[in-house]
Amino acid sequence: MTKVIDFQTDPSKYRHWRIEYDGEIANLYMDVDEQGGLFEGYELKLNSYDLGVDIELADVVQRFRFEHPEVKTVVMQSAKEKVFCAGANIRMLGGAAHAHKVNFCKFTNETRNTFEAAETDSGQTYICAVKGSCAGGGYELALACNYIMLTNDSTSAVALPEVPLLAVLPGTGGLTRITDKRKMRRDLADVFCSLEEGVKGNRAKDWKLVDELIPNSKFDEVVRERAKEFALKSSRPSDAKGVELTPLDRQFTEDGSVSYSSVDVAVDRTNKRVTITISGPDTDAHASMDAFHSQGADAYMLRMARELDDAILHLRLNEMELGLIVFKTQGDPKRMQAHEDLLLNSKDHWLANEVLQYWKRILKRIDLTSRSLVALVEHGSCFTGVLAELLFSVDRSYMMEDEFEGDNREICAITLSASNFEQYPMSNDLTRLQTRFLGDPDTVDTLKGKVGEPLEAANASALGLITYTLDDIDWEDEIRIFMEERASFSPDAMTAMEANLRFPGPETMETRIFGRLTAWQNWVFQRPNAVGEEGALQSYGTGRRGKYNMGRV
Repeated sequence: MTKVIDFQTDPSKYRHWRIEYDGEIANLYMDVDEQGGLFEGYELKLNSYDLGVDIELADVVQRFRFEHPEVKTVVMQSAKEKVFCAGANIRMLGGAAHAHKVNFCKFTNETRNTFEAAETDSGQTYICAVKGSCAGGGYELALACNYIMLTNDSTSAVALPEVPLLAVLPGTGGLTRITDKRKMRRDLADVFCSLEEGVKGNRAKDWKLVDELIPNSKFDEVVRERAKEFALKSSRPSDAKGVELTPLDRQFTEDGSVSYSSVDVAVDRTNKRVTITISGPDTDAHASMDAFHSQGADAYMLRMARELDDAILHLRLNEMELGLIVFKTQGDPKRMQAHEDLLLNSKDHWLANEVLQYWKRILKRIDLTSRSLVALVEHGSCFTGVLAELLFSVDRSYMMEDEFEGDNREICAITLSASNFEQYPMSNDLTRLQTRFLGDPDTVDTLKGKVGEPLEAANASALGLITYTLDDIDWEDEIRIFMEERASFSPDAMTAMEANLRFPGPETMETRIFGRLTAWQNWVFQRPNAVGEEGALQSYGTGRRGKYNMGRV
């Protein structure tokens, strides 16, 4: 039986990370348990990691944001002697199914993006203090930090040795970050990525691979000084009380469906699809952020975000053959919008900001999910504000037109809010409406004049907000035909087509990381030179080199 991967954890369960809090500074130690692999068949030696290590890291980062608003600087470091991190575990990569490798790399990228953006989004700076060998995915952890400090001794070095050692490429943004973020010269980057042993000392600093080189005798002292300096620049409150991220209330059924308090995940294995229904709030919005804060993780906008995030991750890693995700909503759109408006009108409150930033990350995760996505706007739905963003994330959307016989729900409408025009940018740094109307920006301006107006099917269609509107006669047949057609297509072709179509417009470092990830992981990680019986991943550690087919493709 396939092991179900659970993305829910908490500090009491951590096996690979530990934290020491020092007022405004959090010291985050990577201390990987060699015997704590997510699966059998490998040991996590030298602080190497697998998905289980990254699930904990993602939880750590999330709790820094919500539970510890007083933390202004995070110092990421190793708890082991002479090694910072050896990167993704080679035995794990060599033995894992291809789909697991791809989703593992995607999740680790999303986690790195989250703490990389914490400085801008939350005033929380990540420093990486490197002692010892820092290679492959270990250096990619460092690259995602806002500032890298390297001790100047004979054993400490940074490296991206995947090409010479493993016949693959850095899968979590390494090549992109050294060129696009750190502005390393292309020819020097070519040299760096060809060196198994990496680069140390003054050369690492001169080549922009690290920000600061420090004598070993002064390293700990200078790291503390820098952490305090960054903390002084932070906008995070010093006296705010955090919100405990309590365990989610989830119920799994035998068929694999999952029920949360506001999100329902219904599995249809026969037709290879899953329907995610989001229920709007059943109570009025809080009168103030103080009242929102007092409800903690049970406050609707935070609770629903956590549930939807968990559902998407669960489907990605545990339900590979459910190729179509259908989004629905049900609820009072005015009440739903009031809950979001409280956050939008309170952006200067640290918790409101964190919830909004979290929604931005969730919507990006949906954009990047390699499944066909469709939204059904049915009567009684509440596609407004942040939930309307789902309509602009999916590949297609269908909307009920006019009354349906026997359906007494409110006639459906789409309601735009100010958040649809600025709050939730995609990986390309455009809003989803800007991306949707890339060739017609005047339409976006027109839509701004429609904020707050319930747009029923005819108007929504005329404004380009929906793919198809269907009446009572055609609804069931047209939806059935679409879903059957989608299920009949090659999932490989679907993944490639959807990934190409979802991100028109300008490239950013983020789109390049994920776009190149798709190409690298879906091509290089399947080549015999890497994963074949005599490939580099299988040969690593045996004392022999991989045997390569030398033909260029």
